[in-house]
Amino acid sequence: MSDTPRPDEDPDRPQPAPILFYGTTWVDHSGGYPVRRLALGLGALLLAAVGALVLRLAYQGLGIAQVGDWVRVSTVVAFAVCSSVAFTRTLSRYRARPEGVDEARERSMRSIVIVGFLGVLLAYALRSLVEAPGEKLLRADHEQAVKRYERARTARTGNPAKRRRKR
Repeated sequence: MSDTPRPDEDPDRPQPAPILFYGTTWVDHSGGYPVRRLALGLGALLLAAVGALVLRLAYQGLGIAQVGDWVRVSTVVAFAVCSSVAFTRTLSRYRARPEGVDEARERSMRSIVIVGFLGVLLAYALRSLVEAPGEKLLRADHEQAVKRYERARTARTGNPAKRRRKR
């Protein structure tokens, strides 16, 4: 489905929101959607592998710099904890919207999510096995919007001023 409505479609009908890299193909799984989903999932796995390699090189750099063991251990623990937190947060946000978003908390979690980039990439790849990341939420929103639109459209058929009164 393209971003513009078809000529036989009502232009006032709610349009689906596009997903990054997918556009609106998630609605009817057209336009190479399965191939794109597979490619993006594999791409996320490849990026996670490259990221793990970079972290390994950084760890070896700590060994070459002859820092204390506590620095190397705390670095590994920090990346492991941040990656697990980022993985959990990212995967849970693909499933359901969080209740009552606190902007200050979101800002404070940004650095943890950035450090835990491996968790974010792995969550994206895992979610790509099932559907496009975020598809479930957007599909529910779109279906609700269409239902509201249809209900409002059927409730207001005709001009009430022209209706005949029953005697």
